[in-house]
Amino acid sequence: MTESVSAVAKAEAKSKPVFFERLHVSWWGWPLPVVAAVLMAAEVHMGYPGVRAWLPYLITIPLVIGVMLWLGRATVKVVDGELWVGDAHVPLRLIDEVEVIPAKAKRKALGPDLDPAAFVSHRGWVGPVLRVYLNDPADPTPYWLFSVRNADKLAALLTHN
Repeated sequence: MTESVSAVAKAEAKSKPVFFERLHVSWWGWPLPVVAAVLMAAEVHMGYPGVRAWLPYLITIPLVIGVMLWLGRATVKVVDGELWVGDAHVPLRLIDEVEVIPAKAKRKALGPDLDPAAFVSHRGWVGPVLRVYLNDPADPTPYWLFSVRNADKLAALLTHN
């Protein structure tokens, strides 16, 4: 009995993330969409009596909140020797070089300097991005470019592995 419990504990300890970050929408990204949903519902409310007066509030506001939560579902994590960005993952042994790109320089990195074959996961409300060069001859992807709030911490973690 103790052997199976310790095996389960080892499996759980092995799958614990070394780095984890959810790229949720910042607080300053919420007011404008919610106010827009309320205004749209109020516009319909003014034009129709009865059930149609309050029904738009029940539809637009939860819909906008759902979309905002859906936009913030992306995660960046390092677990079990792999870097995960959303559903994509790469073993840490295939990472060659890591470059932190500050918020001011990300426009150039996502524009004229972007390789069309690169893997990109960008969230506009997250400041810095991380460019991770890969060393995998079987993969045509030259690098990953993704948003992460704690870019310096993740870069240090990836370069030490």
